[in-house]
Amino acid sequence: MILGHIGARKGSKGVPGKNFRPICGKPLIDWSLDQLFANPRIGAVVVSTDDPAIYDHAVARGALKIGLRPAHLATDSAGKWGVWQHALEASQALLPAPVTAFLDLDCTSPLREDADIDRALDLFAKERPDMVMSCCEARKNPYFNLVEPDATGALHVSKPLPGGVVARQQAPVVYEHAASTYVLDPAYLRRAESLYEGRVIPYLMEPERCVDIDTEFDFRLVEFLLKSRLESRDA
Repeated sequence: MILGHIGARKGSKGVPGKNFRPICGKPLIDWSLDQLFANPRIGAVVVSTDDPAIYDHAVARGALKIGLRPAHLATDSAGKWGVWQHALEASQALLPAPVTAFLDLDCTSPLREDADIDRALDLFAKERPDMVMSCCEARKNPYFNLVEPDATGALHVSKPLPGGVVARQQAPVVYEHAASTYVLDPAYLRRAESLYEGRVIPYLMEPERCVDIDTEFDFRLVEFLLKSRLESRDA
């Protein structure tokens, strides 16, 4: 059974209340919830949150009743991994069959397409890694145009190579971790303590679908892109 998961913490310093904030006609979380409930491959859906309003909304739509997440997983410093582990175990106790894949959709990345979910699941089924993680080609490259200061304040390329890199095409390919779509082997999620302990492979997405809402500017940008997509589909 594939378990679909969304994490939606109540607090946010960058955009207060963003996960339940309306965007293009519905709460932000519903862009991801709609995708999970519409996908016939997903056997159950769970929302991990510390917000009673989000929890009641998700349960009313059909999400599993796992209760609010523990307080230690609702702080600014709580990472995804512990939230995922708790959601998996709380959900498995309510399910009639073992979870065979844990699919997480990031609530703040509503620009993913339905097809991205299926492609990520297909990649997981084909390659059998510990984890599939959404990525896009990085806009900046540490071998070429990312720099950092030394002890004197002078700038240097972050990852210099012998002879230097004078053109972007000469630099090794690097990816941005796009907080959008993840597929995990439940056994790996249970035994590991962080993302990169096992074999983690990329699911490559177009950069324009990888905008994550962390600031008010991000929110306005995503809202503009969503409106543009909806208008083009209605045209």
